[in-house]
Amino acid sequence: MPQKISPQRPADVMSDGDIFDAIAEDYLAFTLDYDLGVREASFELQAGTENSTLVSLLGNGIIAFYPNSNAEQSPQKSIVLSCAIHGNETAPIEICSHIIKELLNQSIRSRHRLLFLFGNIPAMHIAERFVEENLNRLFTRKSISQSQEGPRAVALMDVLDNFFSHAPGEKFHYDLHTAIRPSKNEKFAVYPFLHGKAYSKQQLGFLGACDVKTILLSQSPTTTFSYYSSVTHSAHAFTVELGKVKPFGENNMGRFVAVNQKLRELITQSDVSQPDYPECELEIYTVNQVINKSKDDFRLHFADDIANFAEFKQGQILASESGAVYKAEYDGEAIVFPNANVAIGQRAILTVIPYVI
Repeated sequence: MPQKISPQRPADVMSDGDIFDAIAEDYLAFTLDYDLGVREASFELQAGTENSTLVSLLGNGIIAFYPNSNAEQSPQKSIVLSCAIHGNETAPIEICSHIIKELLNQSIRSRHRLLFLFGNIPAMHIAERFVEENLNRLFTRKSISQSQEGPRAVALMDVLDNFFSHAPGEKFHYDLHTAIRPSKNEKFAVYPFLHGKAYSKQQLGFLGACDVKTILLSQSPTTTFSYYSSVTHSAHAFTVELGKVKPFGENNMGRFVAVNQKLRELITQSDVSQPDYPECELEIYTVNQVINKSKDDFRLHFADDIANFAEFKQGQILASESGAVYKAEYDGEAIVFPNANVAIGQRAILTVIPYVI
C-alpha cells in the first residue's frame, strides 16, 4: 500500500508576487509545500534595458526560463534539466534547486530556453524511489499507467513536447539521477538507443567535462525519460547517474563541482569549453544482456551491496528463477542496475561489455 502523503497547501490563493518571493527564497521548499494545481504564474526578470527573461511556473515542480534578448544574442539552444524522477535521489534535486535560485536572484542569467522538471513530488515527500510505480518506466504514449505515477508521466511528456516543439535550435535533455547502490565508476551516463544515428562526440566530451567518465550505450528502445526525448524530439538526451542515493542534506556537494560548473556554462554561455571525444578519456560500454524478471522467485547470485560495474567471469551465474539461469557470457562482463525487487516483466539486471566508438 502507498504511504500517506501530507497534503500540500493550495497556491491558487497566492498572488504572482507572493509566489515569486516564495520560489526565489527556496524553490524546493515551495515545490514540496504548495500545490500549484492548474494555476500557472509568470514573472519577468529585467536585465538592463534590452534583455529580460520570462519565468513561467507551469505546474508543480515545473519551471521554465525564456530569455528575450537582442538579435545578436537570441537563444540558440533549448535545454531540459530533469530530476526527482525517483523521489529519493536528492543530489540532482539540490543541484537543480541551487541553479534555479541563482537564476531567480539573477546572479546568473540563462542565454538559452531552459526548462526544469522535478518529476515525482509525492515520492520526494516520503523519501522513496516512487509511491506505486517506477516513473522512469512510464514515458511512452502507447499506454497510460493506472498508478499514481501514470498521470505525472503524461503531464511531464506534455510539457516537454510543448517546450521542444517551439525550440529554435539544438535540443538537450539531461535527466539527472543517483543510483541505488555504489558504483565502481561513481558517475556514469546512459546514452539512449539512437536507431542507427551517430553518437555525438561533442556530447561525449561535455559529459567527460562534467566528470561523468563512463558511458553506457543502450542498444534497444526503452520507456525512460531520456529515450523519450531522444526518439520523439531528436534531442541530445542522457540519463546521468551522479553517485549514490543519500538523504537531503547528506550529499557531499564537493563531488559535483565539475557538473555544477559545466551545467552553468551550458546555460549561460554560447559554447562550453571542453575536449571532444576521445580526448576526454571516457570508458565506454555497450549493453550485452537485458535480464528481465519473469517469476516471483527471481533472485540474484551475488551480494546485495555489490557495486555497479562489478565484473564477472564467463559462465558465472548472475541470477536465476524457475526455468531459467542467467550467466555471464564474457570474461569481464559487468552488471549495472541489479534489482531483484522490480515488478514482474521489468528489467532486473543490465550486463555491459567494453566498446569502442
